[in-house]
Amino acid sequence: MAELYEELGLTESEYKDIVRILGREPNKVELGMYSVMWSEHCSYKSSKTVLAQLPTRASYVLQGPGENAGVIDIGGGLAVAFKMESHNHPSAVEPYQGAATGVGGIVRDIFTMGARPIACLDPLRFGNPEKRRTRYLLSGVVAGIAGYGNCIGVPTVGGDLYFEDCYDENPLVNVMCIGILPKERLIRGVAKGAGNAVVLIGNRTGRDGIGGASILASQEFDERSEEKRPSVQVGDPFTEKLLIEACLELLDRGLILGLQDLGAAGLSCACSETAARGGVGMRIHLERVPLREDMEPFEIVISESQERMLAVAEPDKVEEVIGVCKKWGLNAVVIGEVIEGDRFEVYWYGEKVADVPPSTLASGPVYDRPAERPAYLDMLARADLTSLQHPRDMGEVLVRLLTSPNLCSRRWVYEQYDHMVQLNTVVLPGSDAAVLRIKGTSKAIAVSCDGNSRYVYLDPYLGTQIAVAEAARNVVASGAVPMALTNCLNFGSPERPDIFYQFKEAVRGLADAARFFEIPVVSGNVSFYNESFGTAVYPTPIIGMVGLIGNLSHRRSLAFPGEGLGVVLLGETKEEIGGSEYLKVIHGRVAGSPPTLDLEKEKAVQAVCIEGIRRGWILSAHDLSEGGLAVALVECCCAGEVGAEVMQDESLHPVYWLFAESQSRILVTAKLEDLEELRELAASRGVSFRLLGKTGGDRLVIEGLAEFSVAELSRLREEAFLKLVEG
Repeated sequence: MAELYEELGLTESEYKDIVRILGREPNKVELGMYSVMWSEHCSYKSSKTVLAQLPTRASYVLQGPGENAGVIDIGGGLAVAFKMESHNHPSAVEPYQGAATGVGGIVRDIFTMGARPIACLDPLRFGNPEKRRTRYLLSGVVAGIAGYGNCIGVPTVGGDLYFEDCYDENPLVNVMCIGILPKERLIRGVAKGAGNAVVLIGNRTGRDGIGGASILASQEFDERSEEKRPSVQVGDPFTEKLLIEACLELLDRGLILGLQDLGAAGLSCACSETAARGGVGMRIHLERVPLREDMEPFEIVISESQERMLAVAEPDKVEEVIGVCKKWGLNAVVIGEVIEGDRFEVYWYGEKVADVPPSTLASGPVYDRPAERPAYLDMLARADLTSLQHPRDMGEVLVRLLTSPNLCSRRWVYEQYDHMVQLNTVVLPGSDAAVLRIKGTSKAIAVSCDGNSRYVYLDPYLGTQIAVAEAARNVVASGAVPMALTNCLNFGSPERPDIFYQFKEAVRGLADAARFFEIPVVSGNVSFYNESFGTAVYPTPIIGMVGLIGNLSHRRSLAFPGEGLGVVLLGETKEEIGGSEYLKVIHGRVAGSPPTLDLEKEKAVQAVCIEGIRRGWILSAHDLSEGGLAVALVECCCAGEVGAEVMQDESLHPVYWLFAESQSRILVTAKLEDLEELRELAASRGVSFRLLGKTGGDRLVIEGLAEFSVAELSRLREEAFLKLVEG
């Protein structure tokens, strides 16, 4: 079996562990099961010990990490389930299906918990847009997300999009889903009760996706990656929609005891994990599994065919379960039963083809990888940015930034998504966070995704803290109090000490920031081996933040809401351009240190913003991030189709005043008569308050530095992305 275990991605020591566990040589089926379950994607063997430091508890957390999704209590008998996952490697091989099935998988994670999916978000990372392959991947991924999400009736309401050369061969396609459920409908992927039936619901099983997510996501890419195209799963959104309705009906009628989706590792994962969580065993009969083609047992147990669910039901309720599924046009077949003991028995026409302890499949090995600080960190941090020759024409600089790949309009992307289906979306894509009403209540939730990988590349610890702070700041600017977060941690090979150092420092930064802000980490995902031909992507932790708005009238967006309003900057601008868009676009460099972050000041700025919104003083809010103050002003003007006239800060060089990406800053508007009270509120929290000017007219005028019509700015931003897509 030596050649086979190596081909399946197992190491020699792992193979010996399997022999020790079983007390014998594994057969082909058993080896296939261990190979997918012990892959990095399924077992978290390199990350498990590092992730243990994350804060996961709060009084309102109903379900933390370890299940299909995290769940928090939002009061009134309702809860929110949410999770973020990656589908990077499949999307690099086959962008449409890779992205589409990424959406399908994350949506199943949500309704598996008993929640109705109400929204998706899509943080995306691609390489140099001047390259034809990048544009091919971008168009395919966006089409895949739109094609699947629009069909199942779940709106894609937000996300983000960055371009960086390091993603040329290995794009990142992360997807997040949010769902709403009555607390009493919360269910877990647990098998219990010896003698209870194991029911497979949904699509037939085929060879598509064999080893797809589990194997592809545990290998780096090379010149043979194109051969892996058949491993990418194929999505069927119409069946997924039926699964949503059928599973929620089964839960409402109390017909099932446990529910688990079949994602990575297929039946091997769904059966072993549900059994292990319940402390029971399971016996399944593969000849009962509905197939699309002739397949052998080895293929059936590891197939990752999409739109399949595993349910556990009492024997006297099986007929009703099958009846509900039939009503929705779905296959539903009893493929086995729960048994006592730590046994997972697999049969094929009466012959036992596998017999393993499910606990050993679900747990897997744990590694303490060596970590070594990369030499490049100190080299880039020492870069002298004070001697740069800055351009004189700030208007020209602003145009170059606004039309650059990372700062131009994303309308081309989000207009392909149906973001209004279900009629919950009250703040649309393009603002700091999407806002979704909770029907039947006065509440809403705000959701945002953030992660500047350039900052994390320059300082993994600080860069990840900034990602947490910005994600929280985005939901605060929308009128919400941050409640909990999910994450997707995208890195290169954990077997490289320099990469593992990045990972450990990023997780430490995430843990410290989340603990400081008292925001629990309730779910997440780790995606390793994001590298091609030996070159890793930038370390890219993406933070998905969920906040609660107690009164829907408190929702805010970035758009300037009218004329004659005071424009105020909360927070302090510093002389820092390390890792900035200005430095990359104008000077062609990625160097220096990221902006500094004072967590106490960040918390204070957020507190002032929330209080100002609740008191009705703050009428719009927009956090300052990439591109700095000037880009934020343009975005607010274009969103509200209202101009503004603002003063410059003569104590700072115009480059810093306009384009520094200093943290803990929010641009807000308020009525002139409310400015003094807002100033006093800021002073009480020790927050810098600067009146910049006021809104009005159809031009953005930055005193002595730049002047443009709002219509011209909108046109420049829109046309820039279209030119990018068209090459």
